[in-house]
Amino acid sequence: MSRAFVFPGQGAQTIGMGRALADTYPGARAVFEEVDEALGTALSRLIWEGEIAELTLTANAQPALMATSLAAMRALEAEGVQVTDAAFVAGHSLGEYSALAAAGSLSLADTARLLRLRGQAMQAAVPVGEGAMAALLGLDFQTAAEVAQEAAAEQVCQAANDNDPAQVVVSGHKAAVERAVEIAKARGARRAMLLPVSAPFHCALMQPAAEAMAEALKTVTLSAPAVPLVANVRAEAVHEPEEIRALLVEQVTGSVRWRESVQCMAGQGVNAFWEIGAGKALSGMIRRIVKEAETRNFGTPEDVAALAG
Repeated sequence: MSRAFVFPGQGAQTIGMGRALADTYPGARAVFEEVDEALGTALSRLIWEGEIAELTLTANAQPALMATSLAAMRALEAEGVQVTDAAFVAGHSLGEYSALAAAGSLSLADTARLLRLRGQAMQAAVPVGEGAMAALLGLDFQTAAEVAQEAAAEQVCQAANDNDPAQVVVSGHKAAVERAVEIAKARGARRAMLLPVSAPFHCALMQPAAEAMAEALKTVTLSAPAVPLVANVRAEAVHEPEEIRALLVEQVTGSVRWRESVQCMAGQGVNAFWEIGAGKALSGMIRRIVKEAETRNFGTPEDVAALAG
């Protein structure tokens, strides 16, 4: 069986995530301690005991979700599973950073600092209330992209996330995204609704954040990952460090090509996808993309212990 390790993105956060892993596995606890130290703040306390509204702030959610994914990876390692047991790693948006950290391409401390900055820069790129994102359900990507283009009307509206065969997220100016919702309904969307997000991610409005990330990424060491990364914006495997560095910048304004990324891995023989970290959103998407795929989730000690069962 050929497997891939996949890492979740924003929206999977919950208060208490990763705490049981930290209580059970010293390696998992060390991840949270190192992230706290890198950021100079008790992020772990916010994750385990804070308010969900504060955790959901982009600058907190991004490093928090990465820390939880890496804690789960350390728990798996303690039970004898290595990242090199996977044929590929991939992550959804910020999950791409988790994948790179798990594969040894970025240090944990650098990853935490990059994601804190990424969250801050994405939030600052567009004044609150000026941007929006909406999920269009029941339309294929081509139709959703046409809807976004029609809705733009001198503003920005782009297909931001190609999540699975019937779920595409559009992003851009709020008025344009609202137009897209109405056009999508007229084009036969099963549902179309605005998402509770604080900024319009993965569209041209994020250019200031892309520039901030380009500067930040120049300052970190980036090594070849232990296994190839299937990159969001290419939907193909990459392993050359400078190429990955450029793609991480491009990813801020580019589409998350998740459907194609999963198809790429399946086309290379992957038939099992292990979701490492909080939530099960990616597993649901993967089963809608590759119906015969096996999916497993690893976010708790029980999930990890089940490997030995």
